[in-house]
Amino acid sequence: MKVEKINFETALPLLKAGKKIVRSGWEGGEDYIKLFNQIFDSSGNQIEVTPYFLIKVKGEGFSMFSPTPCDVLAEDWVLVE
Repeated sequence: MKVEKINFETALPLLKAGKKIVRSGWEGGEDYIKLFNQIFDSSGNQIEVTPYFLIKVKGEGFSMFSPTPCDVLAEDWVLVE
């Protein structure tokens, strides 16, 4: 099965729709990138916040992600199911 590679311009609307993406050129333990725009307070109430990216890495959990110019210009992003 061939995986369709896309650029970041195509990937961004997918991220905004709640999808997960990753660069196929990354050879490490990166599972996916996801866009978040809400958090939950200590009472469990949902709070809208400025959107931010998190990256899920195998064995390490989540951390903040800021795409580099190389990431933004890359054409090897793929949708993660």
